[in-house]
Amino acid sequence: MTASHAELRQFPVQDDCLLLGGITLTRLAERVGQTPFYAYERNHIQSRVALLRETLPPGLHLHYAIKANPMPALVQMMAPLVDGFDVASAGELRTALDTGMAPAGISFAGPGKRNSELRSAVAAGVVLHLESEDEMERVARIGELLGITPRVAVRVNPEFELKQAGMKMAGGARQFGVDAARVPAMLRKLGRLELDFQGFHLFCGAQNLSAKAICEAQRLCIELGLRLSEYAPAPVRMLNIGGGFGVPYFPGEKALDLPAVAAGLHEVAATLAAASPQTRLVLELGRYLVAEGGVYVCRVLERKLSHGQVFVITDGGLHHHLAASGNFGQVIRKNYPVAIGNRMLASPREVATVVGPLCTPLDMLADSMELARAEPGDYVVVFQSGAYGLSASPTAFLGHPPPLEVLV
Repeated sequence: MTASHAELRQFPVQDDCLLLGGITLTRLAERVGQTPFYAYERNHIQSRVALLRETLPPGLHLHYAIKANPMPALVQMMAPLVDGFDVASAGELRTALDTGMAPAGISFAGPGKRNSELRSAVAAGVVLHLESEDEMERVARIGELLGITPRVAVRVNPEFELKQAGMKMAGGARQFGVDAARVPAMLRKLGRLELDFQGFHLFCGAQNLSAKAICEAQRLCIELGLRLSEYAPAPVRMLNIGGGFGVPYFPGEKALDLPAVAAGLHEVAATLAAASPQTRLVLELGRYLVAEGGVYVCRVLERKLSHGQVFVITDGGLHHHLAASGNFGQVIRKNYPVAIGNRMLASPREVATVVGPLCTPLDMLADSMELARAEPGDYVVVFQSGAYGLSASPTAFLGHPPPLEVLV
C-alpha cells in the first residue's frame, strides 16, 4: 500500500531534476557544499505576498510572523514586502530590528515573557501584546524605570475558536491572552497606568484550509474587537485578527480558497472602517507566506532491504525536520510531499520508506511511499518545508551536525 501526498506545482523540473531559484538541485547542492540543507525560493515567497496584496482589502496591514521561519536573510527580504513583523522572543525581536523595520511596526506576543525581554521591547519601542494583567503591571513598572511610555495591546482569548484549525489557540481555558470577560476590567486599570494603548490582538488558531471557518472567525473577531473598544482607555488604533491560513501537506488536502477568504475580509474590513475608521486592520501570517516556498534536501547514503521492504537511508531526518517525521503535532502520522529530487519523473519506481541516521524508529521522512528508485548519492527532497522546519526541530539530538539554510 502506498501513501500519496498533496499535489505539488510550485517548482519546475528540467532534465528530470528539480529547479530551485532557476538552479538545478544537483548544482545547488554543489553550491551549498554539503547536505542536508534547506532552500527557500525568493520568487515564490515574493509572489505569494504579491498575490495577497492584489486579493485582500487595500487598507489591510500584512504582518509576517517570524516564528514561521526566522532565517535572518529571509526576514531581511520580507521587510520591504510587509507592513510589520510579529515576534515571540527577544531573539526574534533582534532579528526584526536588524532589518530596519520601524519599531512601531513590530509586535511582541507570547505568554511568559521574561522581564529582560520586556525591557528590551520597551526600550526598542515595539508594541507589546499583553497576555495577562500581571504582565501589564510589569510592563508599566519597566516603563517607569526606563522613562519610556510602553506601547501595548491586549491579547484577547475569545469564547469562540477557529473551527477546523490544525492548532487551536483560543476558546476555553488557554495560556494565551486574557479571557474576553476579564478584558473590560483590565482596560479600566490600563487607563490608570502610563501605557500607550494601541488596540487588540486575537489569534484563534493556525493551519486552517477552510475558507468558511476562517471567515466566520474573522467576523467574530471584528465584532468582539468593536465591543471591547467601548471599554478602551483610548481610541483603538490597531486590531490584529491573527491569520490561520493553511497550506496543503497531506493526501486529500486542497489549497485554501483565497478568493473566498478575501471576499469575507472585504466585508469585515468595511464593517470596521464604518464603525471605527481610525483602526487599522492587521492580518498576521507566517506559514502561508513561506511554507510552500521551501524544501529540505538530504542525500541518500544507502539502500536496505528488510523483510521485502525497501528502506532508503539518508543523512537527514527528524533532528532537522521534526514536522516531516510526524512528531510535531500530528495525531496520526501522514507523509509530507517527498520526492527523489534528481529523479523527479524517472522510472522505474518503487514503494520505499525514507529514514534518517538516528537511532530511533521515529526518524522517518516517508512511510511506504511510491518514489523513483533511489541510489546512494541521490537527493531526497521534502516539500512544503519553508515554515516550522529547522527552527522547530531538535538539532542537538544525537549530536549530528545541523543543516545549512540558503535563500535562492
